Amino acid sequence: MRTGTLIEEVQRRLTDGGLRGCLLVRDLRTGQEIGVDPDTVLPSASLVKVPLAVATFERIRRGELDGSTPLDVAPGRSTTPGPTGLTRFRHSARIAVEDLLYLSTCLSDERAADTLFGLTPPARVTALLREFGLHGISVRHTVDELSDTPVERFDTTQAHLAHALAIDAGTGGRGHRVPQLDTTRANTGSARAWVDLLQELRAPKALHPQVAEAVRGLMLHNMLRQRLTPDFASDATTWWSKTGTLLNLRHEIGVVEHTDGGAYAVAVLTESLVPAAVQPGADALMGQAARALRDHLRHV
Repeated sequence: MRTGTLIEEVQRRLTDGGLRGCLLVRDLRTGQEIGVDPDTVLPSASLVKVPLAVATFERIRRGELDGSTPLDVAPGRSTTPGPTGLTRFRHSARIAVEDLLYLSTCLSDERAADTLFGLTPPARVTALLREFGLHGISVRHTVDELSDTPVERFDTTQAHLAHALAIDAGTGGRGHRVPQLDTTRANTGSARAWVDLLQELRAPKALHPQVAEAVRGLMLHNMLRQRLTPDFASDATTWWSKTGTLLNLRHEIGVVEHTDGGAYAVAVLTESLVPAAVQPGADALMGQAARALRDHLRHV
């Protein structure tokens, strides 16, 4: 199939499935890439925990932080569906910095992430990204602000109302009445920017190799595997990734490495047009779209 025809087909499938998608797949050996609206900037949701991990490991490497330092963490006491780890704890806990990195990245634990943001504020995370030549990702606020959305104000049986607001309250300039979805105020990045970060993590040029290896190791043990993982994990591949979810946003970024030496960075950022919290079909469609683009690149 011709590249243009494939892109049109992927766009059609996403639209038919109720998704607006921004995708990019890059061959990390050749630099060839294929995508759908890869430069559109979207709120990052929990993808922001990857640059947070980069910044924290870099500060540990510089001696500014000690990864073994224990921190007292207040319980999250979350009762809404979705959050994991400390976010659902009922009692305080004492946890080392490096273990908080595991919880934040692998379990997408919001309480752990915000404890790390207490050590390295959003502005410092962004500054470190710029220092490493990564300019497309902006970190503006902590993760705690992600949990203060309309979905927390509705009963679980009315979650569709929060999603309807998320879908309908945007503006043509990507502003939004929900602050976490307003690209001028939210943590943001494009598919291309996330792929650039993935490329730097796999073959670091500005980033210290020790830091890149540490972040890759965490992403390898990502516990949320319902989206792209079914289409990229196998006995002949290694897949390391991070998901992000917020209201009608469903994202995942990752790298698939093949035993023959091939490696592809993948970023799939989507906005659902369906006012529903649970959409397993959307997760499956994301993986199918990314796999189709990767397969095309692999065989051109």
